[in-house]
Amino acid sequence: MTELQFGLIGLGIAAVAGVLGYNKWQEYRHRQVAEKVLKPHHDDVLLNETPARPAAPPEPVRNEPELRPAPLMAERAEPVLADPSAAEDDVWLPSPATGDDEAAPCVLDARADEDEEAVASAASAVDEMPSGALPPELLDRRLEYVVAMDLVEPVSSRQILLSQREALQRVSKPIYWLGYNERTQVWEALRSDAPFDVRAVRIGLQLVNRLGPLSTGDLTLFVGAMEALGEELMVIPDIPRTRVLDQAAEIDRFCAAVDLEIGLNLVSRGSAFAGTKIRALAEAAGMQLGSDGLFTRYDDQGRPLFSLQNMETARFAADSLRNVATHGLTFLLDVPRVDHGERVFAQMVELARRFADTLQGMLVDDNRQPLGETQLDHIRREFIGKPQATMASFDLPAGSPQALRLFS
Repeated sequence: MTELQFGLIGLGIAAVAGVLGYNKWQEYRHRQVAEKVLKPHHDDVLLNETPARPAAPPEPVRNEPELRPAPLMAERAEPVLADPSAAEDDVWLPSPATGDDEAAPCVLDARADEDEEAVASAASAVDEMPSGALPPELLDRRLEYVVAMDLVEPVSSRQILLSQREALQRVSKPIYWLGYNERTQVWEALRSDAPFDVRAVRIGLQLVNRLGPLSTGDLTLFVGAMEALGEELMVIPDIPRTRVLDQAAEIDRFCAAVDLEIGLNLVSRGSAFAGTKIRALAEAAGMQLGSDGLFTRYDDQGRPLFSLQNMETARFAADSLRNVATHGLTFLLDVPRVDHGERVFAQMVELARRFADTLQGMLVDDNRQPLGETQLDHIRREFIGKPQATMASFDLPAGSPQALRLFS
């Protein structure tokens, strides 16, 4: 190579080095400018481990009563109606909205003195809310899955009831709404025309009825609706984390053991029973014909005691009774829905015998065998007395408001 070529190569290397150096210098200048412009001038409460703002006031502690069943007798092994608040290893069904196990933390920003006063006022208002003691005849935490909402400002019952009505109409189990009347200081069933607004609301989803236990689909719909209602009312709902479906299955097994209906059949000895005579005897005994095609006898509080139905296919109807002729009648007693079942059974037997004498009929069992005193006494003790005693031992007496909800 000549000296000229070496010189050109050296100039080329120097030019490349100069360009690289200039680029590095420009990058350094731009970084310095960006840091000056984008550098935060205050702490970030969401990123720093130790926030500069005051912590949110603690939520009030609810003193929920423990509702436990009465102790079992030694010789019995019925399923236990567990207290949903007692289990420490309960499993929570994730909500359809987030699927998370824990609710997102609420960050309170006390930017000014008036904000701090508002937060303190809200906390004070929540502290004044009633305790979790609910009248079990309206809501029983053993039988209903109860969600609590304590609001800062009163809201009309109508707004609360209409908010998620469309979504909750798809839930197959009954739902009960309670509001705390601050004037009378009692819990009341919410009505859309209630004359008072409420700040404390309790919503209960029934776990079991005669169609079976609560399903996963119903629970998911209910929880989603409660979360949506909480967002609308600007409150975080207290949604229990319990083994809801397991609890429902246990209650359903208990119900199956005591859910009995006693029937006394009255059959003709020859000629059919005339509808006009049946109606006259039933009304003389204080029974009323309902739209369900049954004559029913009620107690002084309007609760059904027992019913009378046509043993044949056709149901009784007021406009066609004069044309009815049947060879059989059935007296029915719904064991878990009747208070003092043994006494009511005795009244039903007495009335059935009166019908038999007047209509020239005979009391028989399901196999058309005559029913005597021995058989009737066995029914009274084994199929009425014992099931109702079992219900009472769980503090769920037959005929109580809880029993009427459970066996519906």
